[in-house]
Amino acid sequence: MSSESPKPSALSGLRVLDLSRILAGPSCTQLLGDFGADIIKVERPGHGDDTRKWGPPYLQSAQGEPLPESAYYLSVNRNKRSVTIDIGQAEGQALIRKLLKNTDVLIENYKVGDMQKFKLSYDCLKDEFPQLVYCSITGFGQNGPYARRAGYDFMIQAMGGIMSVTGPEDGAPFKVGVGIADLMCGMYACNAIQAALLYRQQSGKGQYIDCALFDSQLAWLANTGMNYITSGEPAERYGNGHPNIVPYDVYRCKDQHIALAIGNDGQFARFCEFAGTPELASDARFSTNDQRVTHREVLTEHVTRLMAGKPLQAWLDGLMTLGVPCGPVNTVEQAFNDPQAEHRGMRISMPHPDAANHQVDLIANPVKFSETPVSYRRHPPSLGEQRDSILEDVLGLGTAEIQQLETKGII
Repeated sequence: MSSESPKPSALSGLRVLDLSRILAGPSCTQLLGDFGADIIKVERPGHGDDTRKWGPPYLQSAQGEPLPESAYYLSVNRNKRSVTIDIGQAEGQALIRKLLKNTDVLIENYKVGDMQKFKLSYDCLKDEFPQLVYCSITGFGQNGPYARRAGYDFMIQAMGGIMSVTGPEDGAPFKVGVGIADLMCGMYACNAIQAALLYRQQSGKGQYIDCALFDSQLAWLANTGMNYITSGEPAERYGNGHPNIVPYDVYRCKDQHIALAIGNDGQFARFCEFAGTPELASDARFSTNDQRVTHREVLTEHVTRLMAGKPLQAWLDGLMTLGVPCGPVNTVEQAFNDPQAEHRGMRISMPHPDAANHQVDLIANPVKFSETPVSYRRHPPSLGEQRDSILEDVLGLGTAEIQQLETKGII
């Protein structure tokens, strides 16, 4: 057994007060928690994060009964401590201010104006806590004609343009199969918070961060958005195809589907050689990517016919040996059971006192640090699981004070 001390986490010693719920904010704070920060999740007494009830499926108890922790909730709430506080009441607001005395970051996703009403907005706090990094996540940001509208991932995907380029070429627009507008906003927020903390280390000053799902979705359009900005031409829908690279699509093999991602002329030439049609690579219509994009429909017919002639495994074995990017179109089950996913440890198990076998399975953090590894310290908490310990240890409240707050419905 090694006598070496455990490696430190990158954000050890950092405390985050998490007043967010649903997906964007909690995904941000789970990342910060995985990197070592102490996350105190503040929830509404008796209700908690809405996603606790977004099921089925739910975590199962040792008796086979569903616990009030949905798979959705479990996906973004590990490495957190839960405390219940009603911030709509003055005494609850006072508790938040006391917690902020030992806090580095506050993150919230209330509607614009709500935190001002609760006297917990950045403007209300910045003079008292000048080093505080305060991050607000909303649907449309703190200003603009839509600022006071509620924002949900589905509607943001619709309004932000991604649905217009997702789905079959001749079909209806489709949303992405996961809440990518929420998740990407959470990632932008996590990155921004760490940048603000670095600035604070240099200047001693905290700051306010305004993150919007709509803005994040527009930024996430990336090359597709830039195609429009550069050309002025409306973005088209290509199904599984790519606007700038051909062939880059899903094709039906003799038995299953394959994702073929040919990114340059050399890969295309090797593909054609293996497919038994080297003449395609020298055809002027297909010899360069520019030409392949121009003659997309004709080439797609050729490739579709070729792919149907061999089973999936034959294509995988032959093309991967030649360095031609391709892969099976896995189900979620197949993806998690893939040897690469297993080798990379992308499914983890954590102790959970109330769950069957006292374990909960979760998706791992994908980041691999060499010096400050991700740590899995706390299972996603039950509602208010650490309430008393937080109030006692962080705020120094006694049992009688806690009971009085509970009687008043503050906690």
